[in-house]
Amino acid sequence: MGAFLRLLRRSGASPSPTRRGRALLAALGAVAAVGAVAFDLFALGATHDPAHGIGGAVPGRTARPVPTAAGAQPTSAASPRAGNAVTAASPIRQIILPDLLIVAPSGLSAGQIAELRSVAGVRNMITFDGARIKAGGEPVTVIGVDPATFRSWVPLRTASSQPFWADLAQGEFEAQDTSADSLGLIPGGSYALAGGATQVVRFGTSAPLGLTGVDLLVNEQLSRKLGLVRQAAGLLSAPGVSIATLQAKVGQILGPGGQIEVLRSQQLPTASVTGDGAPTSYLQLFKASAAQYCPGLSWTVLAAIGQIESGDGQNMGPSSAGALGPMQFLPSTWQLWGIDAFGQTGPPNIMNPYDAVASAARMLCADGAARGGTALYNAIYDYNHADWYVREVLALAAQYAAEYP
Repeated sequence: MGAFLRLLRRSGASPSPTRRGRALLAALGAVAAVGAVAFDLFALGATHDPAHGIGGAVPGRTARPVPTAAGAQPTSAASPRAGNAVTAASPIRQIILPDLLIVAPSGLSAGQIAELRSVAGVRNMITFDGARIKAGGEPVTVIGVDPATFRSWVPLRTASSQPFWADLAQGEFEAQDTSADSLGLIPGGSYALAGGATQVVRFGTSAPLGLTGVDLLVNEQLSRKLGLVRQAAGLLSAPGVSIATLQAKVGQILGPGGQIEVLRSQQLPTASVTGDGAPTSYLQLFKASAAQYCPGLSWTVLAAIGQIESGDGQNMGPSSAGALGPMQFLPSTWQLWGIDAFGQTGPPNIMNPYDAVASAARMLCADGAARGGTALYNAIYDYNHADWYVREVLALAAQYAAEYP
C-alpha cells in the first residue's frame, strides 16, 4: 500500500528522486525552516505493512548511535515516567486500514483538519507531528503521536503489544524494528535526540510500525520538547470512496503545497496474465479466490492473511522459517497445495499472487474453513500454528468486513 520515500541527503551526490520524490523534497525542505529542527529531510510516504516486519533501513547504513554515557539517565524533561499512564492502558479500539497519507509542509491548520474530517466517506483520520532530527549524531526520521489513537493504524501484532505502547506513553522512544537494528539501539539505553532542542531519552523497544522510512516514534509531549513540526502529516481511511475522488477532494483542501500518497491496496502485476476478467487488485483477487476455490469462505479471511503475512505482496520473504511469497507458504507446503490460477501457466509460482492466494484458499478449504466457527478457527491455526495468529486474522477479517461491506 505505498511506501515512505527514503530521500536522505548524504555527503556527496544525492540519489535522484522520482517526480513525486522531488515534490516532497521541495515541500518538506520548507518544513526545516518552519520547525527550526536540525534535520536533512522529512520525506513522507507510507505502507500498512504486515506484522512480520518491513524493510525500512537505508541500504548501506551503518549508523550506531551511542548512549550518552554509561549508566546515564534521561533528563527530567524527558523522563520516561512523565507520560500519561492512563493512555498506555487504553484498549485497542479497532484496526484501521489507511487509504491516503497527507503531508503539509507547515503543518495542517485546524480548519484544514476539520474540512478533511468532513469529506464525504472519510470514516477515520489521524494527524501527527514529524521531522528529521539527530540520534547519536545520525539523521533519523521521527514522528510524534498520541499512543492511544495511533496504535489503531499500525500492524495488528504491534497494536496488540501493551508494553510497547506503555513505554511510549510514559515518555520513552520506540523504534521501527529494522531501524533499531541498523542504528544499534539497545533497550534501556539513553540516547541524545537533537531536534529544536536536545533531550536525553531512554529507548524502550522496537516493532514493525507499518511506516517505511520512519525510524523513531515519540509521544506528543516529547514531540513538543524536541520541536517537531506540529501536525505535519495525517492518515485518512475512506473505504467506500473511489481513490480518484478522494484524492481530488483532499487535494483541494491541502492546496498546492500539500502532498498526497495513495496507500490503498496496490494493483497486481498484469503483464503475465492471460484470459479475460482476471483480478486487477488484491481486493478483487481475494474475492475471486474465495468464490472460486472455497465457496462459503469469506474473502475477508484471505485478505487478513495476505495483509498480515506480506502486506499484500510487499514483504515476499523469505521469513526466518523460510516462507515465501505474498501468502508466505513454506516451500514444502507449496509442493502440496500450490496451483496455477487465473490464467497463469507453467509450474505454480509461490511468488505469484494469482497462484498464491488461490492456493491459500484451496488449502484452507480442504481444512474445513468454509464451514465457519470452530472449523474456520482450526483451518487458520493449521495455516500458522499459533492461537494469537488466529485471533489476529479473525480480528482483521472482521474489520475488513465492516470497512468493505
